[in-house]
Amino acid sequence: MDTKELLKKVRKIEIKTRRLSNHIFGGEYHSTFKGRGMTFSEVRQYQIGDDVRNIDWNVTARYNEPYIKVFEEERELTMMLMVDVSGSEMFGTEQLFKNEVVTEIAATLAFSATQNNDKIGLVLFSDTIELYIPPKKSRSHVLRIIRELIEFKPKSKQTNVAEAFKFLSSVTKKRAIVFVLSDFISDDYKHTLKIAAKRHDVTGIRVYDKSEESIPNLGMVHMQDEETGELMLVNTSSKSVRENYSKYYQDKVNYYKDSFAKSGAGSIDCRVDESYVKKLLGYFKRR
Repeated sequence: MDTKELLKKVRKIEIKTRRLSNHIFGGEYHSTFKGRGMTFSEVRQYQIGDDVRNIDWNVTARYNEPYIKVFEEERELTMMLMVDVSGSEMFGTEQLFKNEVVTEIAATLAFSATQNNDKIGLVLFSDTIELYIPPKKSRSHVLRIIRELIEFKPKSKQTNVAEAFKFLSSVTKKRAIVFVLSDFISDDYKHTLKIAAKRHDVTGIRVYDKSEESIPNLGMVHMQDEETGELMLVNTSSKSVRENYSKYYQDKVNYYKDSFAKSGAGSIDCRVDESYVKKLLGYFKRR
């Protein structure tokens, strides 16, 4: 993709997703992810009506009159976007590929965070960490994130969600709002997700195509695994082949739902031919 075409694409996504974040998600995002903690600011003399639970007994004893601790809400938040760039994301039978929907969702969330004056960081992962952009504010920073989401070429086509969570824990010590965008055709990430969800506010967004759920009966067909590149001749007219594939796929989906539910993290399922706007709004409102 040449520079002119890339800039045109970035601008198109910016116009669409910025409008969504301004008119729809801004308020919902703000009310859902308000400052998550209170930081100590100062002590002052107790006044009638103050909460007695905030009395600082050490200072009170020193000055022989009541003093209370004053707290301020931690307003500035950090959003981390963790995006799966493995081979399976380059799949789609509808108008859009999964990675295109992922880009739009990530851009909408990033602009919503910008509107809230929060920092945004990006982690692109496959079975390794492909790219890390540390959290910053500003429109130009969000545009750089969108640019990377559009044109980044991963070194690997495979997926390891656990590695992404390990990396998150190593680079983000302060509590952050974390969105993980993937099809979650992966497993063995339950433990690392649990650790991440204890420290951060984690939400998984599973983006998938309905045609991935089952194999149609088309006779003998060549199929390529998008992650390994392996080409196989598959007899799709075999009922057991179709049933085994459906079970394999459903097992991955069940693992995703169970892992996120048990770790206390949030989750959203978003099919490429459905409105991600409705899915995100519904999720924010439920929170």
